[in-house]
Amino acid sequence: MAIKAIFHVNVNCSDFERSKSFYEQLGFESVLDLPTGGDAQLAAGLGMEECEGRASIMMLDPTQPRQARLDLIEWSNPRDLSPPYEHLGRLGINRIALWTIDLEAEYERLLAAGVEFLSSPQTMGAHTRFVCLKDPDGTVIELIEFLDSP
Repeated sequence: MAIKAIFHVNVNCSDFERSKSFYEQLGFESVLDLPTGGDAQLAAGLGMEECEGRASIMMLDPTQPRQARLDLIEWSNPRDLSPPYEHLGRLGINRIALWTIDLEAEYERLLAAGVEFLSSPQTMGAHTRFVCLKDPDGTVIELIEFLDSP
C-alpha cells in the first residue's frame, strides 16, 4: 500500500490572524507562513476556477517530521464566509480530534480564555474522556484523553 499517513488537514478561516492565534493557543506552532498567492495550477488542482489565499502550515510538535500538519488558509478569492456546518451529523469531515493529556485542566484553561465549548468534558466508555469546542469560525475541534489502555 502506497498511502502511509495523514499528512495535513486544511482549515479555512475568515480572519487569518485571529484563527492563527487561536490554534497557537491550542499548542500549534507555525512551521511555514505562506504569503497571499495562488495561480492557475493550484486552482486547477483544487478544482476551483481561480484562487488566492494566505496560509500557515502548523504543527503541534515541529521536531516530529512525520507528524500531521494543520494547513490554515484564509481565501481572499473565492471569498465564502458560509459557516462550516450546522451540526456534527452532516456527511463529510466534520471535526478534528486532538489527543490531549489532562483534559480537565486544558478545558478549564481554554474556558477561562473564552473558548466556546459544545459541552463540559464527557466520559465515553471506561477509558476515554472528550470535549468538543469551536474555533473562531465554528469548526469543531475535539480534545480526547485516554485514561488507561482497555
